[in-house]
Amino acid sequence: MTPATLRAWWSRKQGLDGSPAGKSAAEVLERSGWARSVGGVGPYLTLFSRAGLSREAVDQAVAQLEIHELPSARGCTYVVPASDFAVALKVGQGFSAESELKTARKLGVTDAEIERLRDKITGALAKGPLDPDGLREAVGGAVRNLGEEGKKKGLITTMPLALGLLQSAGEIRRIPVNGRLDQQRYRYALWKPNPLAKFKLSREEAYTELARRFFRWIGPATLPEFQWFSGLGAGAAKAAVAPLELEPMEDGSDRLLLAEDREAFQAFRVPKTPQYSLVSGVDALVLLRRNVRSALADEDLGRKVFGEKGYQPAGLITDLPSNGIFDRGRLVGLWEYDMDGGSIAWSSFCPKDKALAAAVKNTEEYVRSQLGDARSFSLDSPKSRAPRIAALRESG
Repeated sequence: MTPATLRAWWSRKQGLDGSPAGKSAAEVLERSGWARSVGGVGPYLTLFSRAGLSREAVDQAVAQLEIHELPSARGCTYVVPASDFAVALKVGQGFSAESELKTARKLGVTDAEIERLRDKITGALAKGPLDPDGLREAVGGAVRNLGEEGKKKGLITTMPLALGLLQSAGEIRRIPVNGRLDQQRYRYALWKPNPLAKFKLSREEAYTELARRFFRWIGPATLPEFQWFSGLGAGAAKAAVAPLELEPMEDGSDRLLLAEDREAFQAFRVPKTPQYSLVSGVDALVLLRRNVRSALADEDLGRKVFGEKGYQPAGLITDLPSNGIFDRGRLVGLWEYDMDGGSIAWSSFCPKDKALAAAVKNTEEYVRSQLGDARSFSLDSPKSRAPRIAALRESG
């Protein structure tokens, strides 16, 4: 078992071999895993890189609730297929909203006060969706300003806390104002029927279902990699995977895989021709295991890449400093979208052949004509991106 074989297998599991062509947005996410959403174009690039889905097709899937952005693993927001709404909500409980509740209690907020505010919010939304301003007006004095002390702790009012708890309970959901996943402006609406209403699994059983999905999406993987993705402690992560009876790799590593994958994995061979994909910096291929080093060929470990801390060896980074270019699971380059030129700035770790240039051109046209920009996260902008673009053009 070579590193190149492992990388190509992970790429295949993620659907970056072209096999999901013709599949719906929900089907792609069921196979490749939930798409991390941080106010950027990540979910769009996930679905375009795997199935060539247009922005319009993705937005339609959002509008029809075939996929939805909600709080899930580690309490973070992901775009999730409808078949996983309940599991995603269940495994997300106990993280960010619960943490904020503990903070609020220290500021003198009572559980009864939050419960009243939750009732006020759901009562207001019974008349129809509302944006944050409309919601604040509707609930009136039920919202409390937590003053300077609250501001220091990142909790200015009790409204975000109540909204977070309602979302994690599946009682309400956020609707993108303009239907797009890469712009963080929302209205809130009641979620009927509540996805958790008929969900019978305990939180521990839901974690096992999360583990099952994780190893289907990206196995073989290690227990610490699953632990990071799930946000669980070491003991809870071990308990979650125990019912799966994962099998160890035969290479002496600590990687584990599902028994159902063993035969296909052993028969797998690395494709002979390149399979170039341009993906976001938070694509599931790297984010699920959060192990950039395993995506690098040995000769690229010392290659200097530009990130928040300036130039550093690629083998030492934890997360991609820019969007990634992959070939059969190997990281072969980085890219950013240059708004001024309406083009992709990129650098390659390998010789630039026609197929690679065509893959860049295809994504460039998609971003320019359908997305307008390729923000990596909500606060990303053409100005903040400029140093990364300059570094890519210089090294490219």
